[in-house]
Amino acid sequence: MTGRVQGVFFRESTRRRAETLGVTGWVRNVGHDGVEAVFEGEDSAVEAALEFARTGPAFARVHGFEAVDESPRGESGRFRVLS
Repeated sequence: MTGRVQGVFFRESTRRRAETLGVTGWVRNVGHDGVEAVFEGEDSAVEAALEFARTGPAFARVHGFEAVDESPRGESGRFRVLS
């Protein structure tokens, strides 16, 4: 995701939404205007997490979004915010 996605609580909001949905994985800042995330879980839960990421929290302005379907990495445990 690119746009106004840093400094607007995007990563923490994504973590909370992922945990609510039962999705594992992580989210991190990339460069000065991007965020990258990995979501693993049930198809419907991952779709809901992706839908959230397309818009983000209230003050975010997502201008670029790309989703790539990959083989599962084996993420487990709680959804993490990486630095």
